[in-house]
Amino acid sequence: MGYQVLVTCPHLQKTIDLYRQPLAEKGIELEVPLLVQQLSEDDLLQIIDRFDGVIAGDDPFTAQVLENGKRLKIVAKWGIGLDAIDQEAAARLGILVQNTPDVFADEVGDVALGYLILLARQLHKIDQAVRQGGWLQIPGMTLRGKTLGVIGVGSIGKGIIRRGGAVGMSVLGYDIRPIPESVQHELAVQPVTLERLLQESDFIVLSCNLSAKNYHLLSEPQFKMMKPGVRVVNVARGPLIDEVALVKALASGHVAGAALDVFEVEPLPRQSPLREFEHCIFGAHNGSHTRDAVLRVNELAINNLLAGLGVDAL
Repeated sequence: MGYQVLVTCPHLQKTIDLYRQPLAEKGIELEVPLLVQQLSEDDLLQIIDRFDGVIAGDDPFTAQVLENGKRLKIVAKWGIGLDAIDQEAAARLGILVQNTPDVFADEVGDVALGYLILLARQLHKIDQAVRQGGWLQIPGMTLRGKTLGVIGVGSIGKGIIRRGGAVGMSVLGYDIRPIPESVQHELAVQPVTLERLLQESDFIVLSCNLSAKNYHLLSEPQFKMMKPGVRVVNVARGPLIDEVALVKALASGHVAGAALDVFEVEPLPRQSPLREFEHCIFGAHNGSHTRDAVLRVNELAINNLLAGLGVDAL
């Protein structure tokens, strides 16, 4: 018996040729549509009824999409975040949803530390100036002794905390779940309320999941709580930050800089007012993207898919 499988994760798409033959031998026929970042709900509604399984990126698997997936047995999420999948609808319809948890602590932790250093030392601006014939010398900020606030102390948050501690920062952590005492001692992280974290941190990093409850977690009231001159880093999900409120905070100077690997709309629209601020650093939702991580998570996601279809693992 053969199975039709849709692959919408860009990272897996780019390496899919490594898996075509072994999957074909297991009766898996792949469809790999062209995309930039993700398919839209309308895109999915037009095709989803043809598939037994999906290896998904950040595409919107809404209730309507899942209801139209008459043959759908499993949505195997490539990566961690499940915010784009209506899990209640999937459960009601008997569609299995699986992700690949605890896989990007090092990769996203490295990128977050890179953003912290860029915001503190403005190395990207110096590079640009020297390339253009200049000799820009910017008085930067020493990270040692500064306070790092990490929102979301899961596997990725822990990776960020380790790196912040390694450069001598004091670390505050906030999570909706209690931070175990063992983690507090191991990582020298002080658990605090969100309000205290916002008030006391020199740098704030978002590394939590997105849910209906924390949409626009950082909006105008939260930015007003922050220290003047705070720097904000988002390596989690774009809608955690109200970009209109962030623009106001950047324009006033209350937020001195932001490093955004993710945005409310992706790719970042050309008309976004965020582009006007040279003290914003932009990524391309690329924090977890190393070849090592891609190959590791490819196999996990593929084996989740196979298990959901009742097929032996690779």
